[in-house]
This record gives sequence, C-alpha cells and structure tokens, in this order.
Amino acid sequence: MIALARSAAVTRVMQERAPTSGLAGRFVAGPRLDDFLVVARRLRARRLATSAFFLGEYVTDPAKVAVNVEGIRAALTAIDGETVDLHVSVDPSQIGYAVDDALGETNALGLAEVLAARRLPGRKTLMLDMEDESYVARTLALHARLVGAGLPVAVTIQAYLRRSAEDIAALAASGAMVRLVKGAFVGSAEVAHTARRDIDAAYRALAATMLSPAARSAGTRPVFGTHDERIVAEVRALARDNGWQPGAYEFEMLYGVRPRLQERLAAEGEAVRLYLPFGRDWWPYAIRRVGESPRNAWLALRALIGGG
Repeated sequence: MIALARSAAVTRVMQERAPTSGLAGRFVAGPRLDDFLVVARRLRARRLATSAFFLGEYVTDPAKVAVNVEGIRAALTAIDGETVDLHVSVDPSQIGYAVDDALGETNALGLAEVLAARRLPGRKTLMLDMEDESYVARTLALHARLVGAGLPVAVTIQAYLRRSAEDIAALAASGAMVRLVKGAFVGSAEVAHTARRDIDAAYRALAATMLSPAARSAGTRPVFGTHDERIVAEVRALARDNGWQPGAYEFEMLYGVRPRLQERLAAEGEAVRLYLPFGRDWWPYAIRRVGESPRNAWLALRALIGGG
C-alpha cells in the first residue's frame, strides 16, 4: 500500500478515474474546500468536531508547496469558526520543510498569523502533524517558534519514539496543546519502540503524563489520537481519576475509521474530533488508510478494477 501511495503513475491514473470516488469518499471529504465544509457541518450536527487537512505531503517542488499553502490559507479564511471549528492540521513537509526549513518556517508563520487574525469565537488551532523521525526536532523547533510569537499552535507527538517521554514532559509542563498518536512510521530500536505492546505501553505512559494534575494546573490541552478502544477506556478512567472534565481533553480519530466508536463517545459527552482531509490529491492518503486495516482492502480492490 505504501508503494501504491508513493507511485506518481498510479496516483495520476487513480485520481483521474471516476470509479475510484467510492474509495475517496470513505476517507476524504472531497476535492474542494466546499466539500469539506459540507461534511464538517454535517458532522458538527452529530457533535463531532473536525480538523481540516489539505491533501499534499512530502512536497519537494516549490510550486506545489505554494499550491498547498494557498489551499490551507483558503481553509483558514473560509471556515466560519461557529458551525465548524477553526482547527487546521498541517504537515511541515507540505509547506516547505521538504525543500528548505526557512521556507517552511516562513509559510507556517504566515498561516498562523492568518489564523490569529480571525476574530471568531471558539478555539483556533494550527495543529502541526508529526512526520518521520527526521522531522521531529525541526517540527518541535517550529512549534516553539510559533508559541514564542504568541500564535495559536499545537503539536503532534508519536508514542513509538523513545524521545517522546522527554518531549511530552516538557510540553505538558509548558501548558501546550498536544495530540498524542502511536505513530505510523518505523524506526530502529535505538530511537523507537518496535513491538506493538511496547508502543501501546509507551502511549499509556505518555497519556498519564498529559493527564497528570500538574499538566492540568499548567493548562495543558491533551488530544488523544487513537482508535484503540481499550486505550480510549483507560484514558477516560485516568481523566476522571485526575479531575479532568470531558471537554478539557479530546479524542481525535480519522474520518471513515471506527465511526460507531466516534459517535458513541460523542453521545456519552466526550469531545471527539475527526481528522477530515480534502483536496484533489486523495489517493496516497486513502490507500494508506486501506493499508492500516485489512478490512478496508476490498475498497482498494474495487477501485483498482474500476468498481467504484
């Protein structure tokens, strides 16, 4: 699935074929910003918040970077902040970090300034996604730069990396908004946990730091990115034990993945946010979601043979 995602030829063919829209529709709002807004408002009516993501990552062409930045800027300008939260996720590699760090930082500052300038109610957040290990230090440095400029920013931390214990401790002590995920990349044993049970154990330990009384006093805003129902239950219990109220933390999941779990949590009063991509470059993202769950393999097969 990763090979299919990274193949420019396959991507071009699949995105030009109308029958593949069924696969795209499962995990992506649609090719246009208006498609995102329609789906986001529908989800909001079901008490599900969203995090907008303009599709496009690991971009080494400056012209494509400019297209991505404009797409993100358009989202920041169009989202109303009332029926849809002004919460936008950004991959550093899509805004210039795969070309030059200075370009990426300039673009991030510009986008965060657009966000800060919006005079709207509710939470405004530019969420920095975390990519492979080579981006971690640079992404954390970018987060610190934006925080220092007084801009509304949050950052994602991956439990599979050994360094994350130190990173989470520092972020929680500073009162940051942090999205904790298990991590979709593979690292060597020197820098990463490689066994699933060890990654799960690391996630639980990091969640405990994020939900500690000290983190709550510091103003930390924990976001738990997971579809693991056991961990969700443990996080909820830990939050209750440490005096966190629903809404002071949230769960974030992918649009199209475990929808029944998402709706049940929302019905029970938990804050739930869905990572909702939009844009024309849907194939790499959608096919990776298929690779994460064999249950979704039939969607890819139908797309590849033209069955929708």
